[in-house]
Amino acid sequence: MGKKHQHNPVCEEEKSNEDVFPLAINYLDRFLAVMSTRKNYLQLLGAVCIFLASKLKDSRSLSAEKLCMYTDNSITPRELLDWELVVLGKLKWNMASVIPNDFIEHIIRRLPLPKDKLAMVRKHTLTFIALCATDDRLAMNPPSMIATGSMGAAVCGLQLDRSDQRLTRDNLTDLLAKITNTEVDCLRACQEQIERVLATSLQQGRQHRQDNGVRVGSKAREQQDQSSTPTDVRDVDL
Repeated sequence: MGKKHQHNPVCEEEKSNEDVFPLAINYLDRFLAVMSTRKNYLQLLGAVCIFLASKLKDSRSLSAEKLCMYTDNSITPRELLDWELVVLGKLKWNMASVIPNDFIEHIIRRLPLPKDKLAMVRKHTLTFIALCATDDRLAMNPPSMIATGSMGAAVCGLQLDRSDQRLTRDNLTDLLAKITNTEVDCLRACQEQIERVLATSLQQGRQHRQDNGVRVGSKAREQQDQSSTPTDVRDVDL
């Protein structure tokens, strides 16, 4: 859970508010900017940041005990609560940070999108924002730029320009730049970077599924070939 370059399974499993993960990453980055931390504390720090973000954004926040369970109990609730105070102190209790999600409604209402596509555009934009939170190359972009680039990537990916010429890539970039008072070239570069991050993520996902398929297939063949092997050996997870 402390690894920034992976999606966080806790937020997905617990169906946390979409704001929790990017807000937790905001806390994590800000804390690491003011206090160096040993690698063996990163999982604890990640859990604390999710704990704090969940308190702020979820109607029913995650409990300390549940978060510890997700770490295979490698940390204790006492450690989590002690570090909560450390993080709060280092962040000067400034927890209401601005994140890309805060700009979504401002932008989406000003785009000429079909009403039946609004939910899909919003969903894809949130997915891209979560991806951006895990990629250090995008960390220097302001939240408004991440939100705008993510929405541009979402609209282009859904190919909505087929029904409205105002949504072609160039026209969309110009419109988004006007809505958010952003430099067109900066926005275009940000969107292209987001699309590269998405392509990499999709490629890694396909590779992961293929690798899992190969392992499952190999196990099934081994079990058939070694049907006479004693059960205690066959049950070993290779």
